[in-house]
Parts: sequence; structure tokens; C-alpha cells
Amino acid sequence: MTFRRILISIDSDPIAAHAADIGADLARLAGAEMAFIHVIEPALVNAADTGIQPDVFVATAKETARRLIDDFRKRLPPQTVALDFVQIGSPETEIVNAARDWPADLIVIGSHGRGGIKRALLGSVAEGVMRHAACPVLVVRAKA
Repeated sequence: MTFRRILISIDSDPIAAHAADIGADLARLAGAEMAFIHVIEPALVNAADTGIQPDVFVATAKETARRLIDDFRKRLPPQTVALDFVQIGSPETEIVNAARDWPADLIVIGSHGRGGIKRALLGSVAEGVMRHAACPVLVVRAKA
């Protein structure tokens, strides 16, 4: 299988940086295009307790996402091109949709490797993406 387009899911968690490094290395080795995706949870946007107007909150969240993506771009070798997608919605759904629409040949996503009750309570974005993606998914676990 040839990977021509690699979609890398990022957030502010350190495991995302580890996954992004691996995804970027794979893209470089394969000569593939790469794109970062960051998903803003709608529950954060709709939180009434913030005291901030939803449109202002969304604009602020998108600006924060752009800064996060810029930080990840700084980790790349010079002259490396990476597209980016900032979506609002369910992370699993938005990552899978972006991979389909772009279209990606591989999704790279980080996972804490939680099991049992922690996964049941907290959910697993990586697991949801694996279940619904039409392309292969590389799940990168936290460094031991």
C-alpha cells in the first residue's frame, strides 16, 4: 500500500505531539502529503457557564487551534508543507469525515492506551476513528 496523504490528528495533549512526529516522519519517508486536523468539541462551544457569547467563543477556540497547529508546524523540517483542518464537532466524526473528504490514505492519532473503566468513562477517540474510518489508522500510544 502506498501512502500519498496522511492525516494527523492533533490536540494539546503531549501524546498528540508524539503521534504528530511519527506521522510527519512517515509522510517524509513516503513522500506523502500531510495535513493536521484539530477538532473543537461542541460541548465547549455550547457551555453556557462561560459568560462568553458563542460566536466569540468559537472565534477564540479557532484562533487557539491555529496557534496549536502553528506550534506543530514548527516541529517540522524547514520547507515542509502541511495542510490543516479545524473542525467543530465530534472528534471521531470530524476526523473520519476529513479523511474521507480530503481523501487520506492513512490517519495517525495518539492514544493514552487506557483500558477498562477509564476507557468506558472517558471514551476513546482513537477507537471511534478506527471503527469508522475507510482508510488505515495508525494509533500511537504514549511513550512508556
